Amino acid sequence: MANEEDCRAALGRITERLAEVDEERLAEHVVERTISCRIPDLRLAYRSRIHAGGLDPFEPTDDPKAAQVRITVRSDDLVALANDELHPARAFTSGRLKVEASLLDLLRLRKLL
Repeated sequence: MANEEDCRAALGRITERLAEVDEERLAEHVVERTISCRIPDLRLAYRSRIHAGGLDPFEPTDDPKAAQVRITVRSDDLVALANDELHPARAFTSGRLKVEASLLDLLRLRKLL
């Protein structure tokens, strides 16, 4: 099982990867939303904000349910996603990655993955 430091590093890599997306493409598919990432096996949760300029750094939160887009993933799977060892669509369809969001938000996020 990955630890808290591994998960924070994984979230940092995901944030950096999104910063590499072309600004026009990002602006085309992103509207401002709050995002939470809950890691149940470590009892951790982080919150960020995605917007046309990218993804803000993830910060710890006590209320992950307040976010507009809520992601739940186990620590090992989060690290595997960040390291491109697990494809997001495969993780989603197998239940290893859970995303709670509006249908429109899901479609927008899918185009960025």
